[in-house]
Amino acid sequence: MSAVYIIKEIYIYPIKSLAGISLKSANAEEMGFENDRRWMLIDSENVHVTQREYPIMSQFYPEILGDKIQIAFEGETHEFSISEHLENPIDSQVWDDKSEVFEVNKNSSKWFSDKLGFECRLVKINKIGARKHESSRTNEIYNVSLADGYPYLLIGTESLNFLNEKLEEKITIKRFRPNIVVSTKSAHEEDDFQVFKIGDVQFKNIKPCGRCIMVNNDPQKGIVKKEPLKTLSKYRNVDNSVLFGTNIVSLNSGTISVGDEVVF
Repeated sequence: MSAVYIIKEIYIYPIKSLAGISLKSANAEEMGFENDRRWMLIDSENVHVTQREYPIMSQFYPEILGDKIQIAFEGETHEFSISEHLENPIDSQVWDDKSEVFEVNKNSSKWFSDKLGFECRLVKINKIGARKHESSRTNEIYNVSLADGYPYLLIGTESLNFLNEKLEEKITIKRFRPNIVVSTKSAHEEDDFQVFKIGDVQFKNIKPCGRCIMVNNDPQKGIVKKEPLKTLSKYRNVDNSVLFGTNIVSLNSGTISVGDEVVF
């Protein structure tokens, strides 16, 4: 009898590099889950701003309230409408990919600038195709959101359990910012998933995800430590990349929910 793989957790991260939101179900779209990394902060050079340089970004907590997104930070809140943005497009970049984005509003940009201590703007990706990412693995081009590379990140529960057995200080799955957490039987078997279905959505595995220093940022505290990258690098280093979780794309739209089975 084959192993049963069940969806345990679903997350979205509305604003790139800010904290995530746990959901019971989510609408899967070509660019990722609805409202997942459709916004980001850019600096005065129009370059994306992330926790890599500013670990404090993990302490901004978004919440979706109807047609608005509310951000909580150190006891203060700020909100903006999901649909709003200014008229003029901004040519930005996420890593090597050109990205056409729009500033949400001047007030939101000022709020984030004041909290972070440098000039930045809150921007939104507004349409499919505004950013394209070419996969080095498949040579295909994907329409993506403002996520680092691919629309979805999937992690198996046993991959985290296996890592935690090696760590003195246990960590949660939130370190790795997954979109989908699935119950698995053995560590890193998700790397070998190919095409599979969750609910009415078909997904395709592209490649295991190379991790960076960001996983060392404790999301509860916004403090960067040496783990888990130090331990992971001892047994998950492949071609100078430390792998954890796998990048996937959806082949159609639909809804997936916690408790759904993964069907191969």
